[in-house]
Amino acid sequence: MEPPRGFWPTLWSFLRFLPFFFALLLLGIIKGLLIFPWTCLIMTTGNSALILGLWPVHAVWTYYCLIRTKQLGPVLKLVLSIGVCVALFVWPLAGILGSIMAGIVYGFLAPVMATFDAVGEGKSSQFLHCFVDGTWSTIKGTCTVVRDLKDLLFHSYFSIMDDLHLQSPPAGKPYEIRLLCLPGALFVGVLGLIIDGFMFSLIALCKSPIMLFKGWKRLVQDLIGREGPFLETACVPFAGLAILLWPLAVVGSVIASMLSSIPLGAYGAVVAYQESSVRLGINYVLSSVSIFDEYTNDVLDMPEGTCFPRYQYRKKGPTPSNSFSRPASFQRQETENFPRATSFKNSMQDLNPFKLLDNLFSECRRHGELLVAEGCITREDIEEAKLGKVGQGVLSVGLPAYVILKALLRSAKADVSGILLHDGSEITSDNRPKQKIFDWFFDPLMVIKDQLKAENFSEEEESYLCKLVLLLGDSERVKNLTSQVPPLNERKRAEINAFARRLQGITKSISRYPTAKRRFDGLVKSLSEELEKKMGISMSSNGSSHMRRIRSGIGRMLSQKSMGRTISIQSEDKGEEPANDVISPV
Repeated sequence: MEPPRGFWPTLWSFLRFLPFFFALLLLGIIKGLLIFPWTCLIMTTGNSALILGLWPVHAVWTYYCLIRTKQLGPVLKLVLSIGVCVALFVWPLAGILGSIMAGIVYGFLAPVMATFDAVGEGKSSQFLHCFVDGTWSTIKGTCTVVRDLKDLLFHSYFSIMDDLHLQSPPAGKPYEIRLLCLPGALFVGVLGLIIDGFMFSLIALCKSPIMLFKGWKRLVQDLIGREGPFLETACVPFAGLAILLWPLAVVGSVIASMLSSIPLGAYGAVVAYQESSVRLGINYVLSSVSIFDEYTNDVLDMPEGTCFPRYQYRKKGPTPSNSFSRPASFQRQETENFPRATSFKNSMQDLNPFKLLDNLFSECRRHGELLVAEGCITREDIEEAKLGKVGQGVLSVGLPAYVILKALLRSAKADVSGILLHDGSEITSDNRPKQKIFDWFFDPLMVIKDQLKAENFSEEEESYLCKLVLLLGDSERVKNLTSQVPPLNERKRAEINAFARRLQGITKSISRYPTAKRRFDGLVKSLSEELEKKMGISMSSNGSSHMRRIRSGIGRMLSQKSMGRTISIQSEDKGEEPANDVISPV
């Protein structure tokens, strides 16, 4: 909806909007008050049971993996053992308190947001949805949070610890710490906590009045003009509450600034240790005050620069200057009026990493059904995944890596700057999600895409790479696959194996994402149904390895190009001779 232009249309729109806003806000608050006790109860009970029930297992297994790992030296193991002890002591308390707060906040705010979202443009039966939306969906969302935490504590934790326990150290040399550098690093860390704690608090307190009045001015202007956070209906209640509660937001910012001095000041110990210099560590402590002052100037749209000095705190690197790049999120065009804001909701959807995860598993389902029909994914793979076994990882790791490789090959052939998805959309460095965790996956995949483009593999080599990525965890099938591909020289074979291992490593990291396990379970169920439909196989619920009789009396031969594996399938009719179906897993 286009916001009105001009004083009188804007004033009339504002006065007409106020009763509508307060009615929806009141309804949302009532729904939130009715829902949040249940969400708090569900989340607190479920998460607490998981945290406390698994705490002994996590404690024992963490120390076992820490002691047995070959990636860490003895001194580093001793230091980490102390840190792990503190973390294990704090984790139950922090997890339970966080669950209580999350249950209250989510249970109250989700119905309020759903109430305003129900009257958005293009929605039907708006009056009914104002009362219904955000009730049962919030309860289900709370249960989903508990399930994701269960997957995180069961699947992700043990996967990470297995890597620590089983993998060999890089270059055969374990990580270790230098004992002689520890006293100086500890001294710098304590000094950083004192200096940065005092200076950050002083700077935040001095600039808090500026933040208070500038925030009020901008929010009131956006409210009158229906711009900025007031442009989207779903965001109106929170933007309206921000005007009333803005002083609390300022107080919270001051407290957050004080708390931020703890990790930033303590990081001076890391600098002193890395550079083996107490002087450079102190230089960082003093320079961090300058960095914080410049950053707050940019956030508050104040003149750039700072009166605090900036010192060189790295032996190698550019000389620091007093220029500090303004964050893109705070840049603003200087016009006569405040610029119109883009659709906040659409921007969130376009950059939502969960949508990309949904796209990944949608492609896994599409390719998985094709691979099931071809026999590349077998009954044993699906049964193994249904039982939650790690096994060969053909479904849990191989299939997602196969899909990602297909996207990278498609992008390399199309010569695009980003990653081209199946639906034609492209993920680039500009529109990708800005979360730091996404950088761990996106940047390495872009490097692999460029390397694939430079290699310019033939069709046979691409086919071999795709099958190798899918089956890398199954040594028997990989051995048979290798014997059937065209002859490759040692260099080319080593490059293809390196690509496959790197893609599977990245995919294994993606599988630890909190929501990945839940989506993966849905994928396994879909492929199990597809296997029954395509091949007439009824999967047993307890994961037994036998095959039920074929219902329609199928007696034809299913042969594929690659290695064959013969299984005997009895016909449904007792007097009929058994038929041999050759199902190729590749």
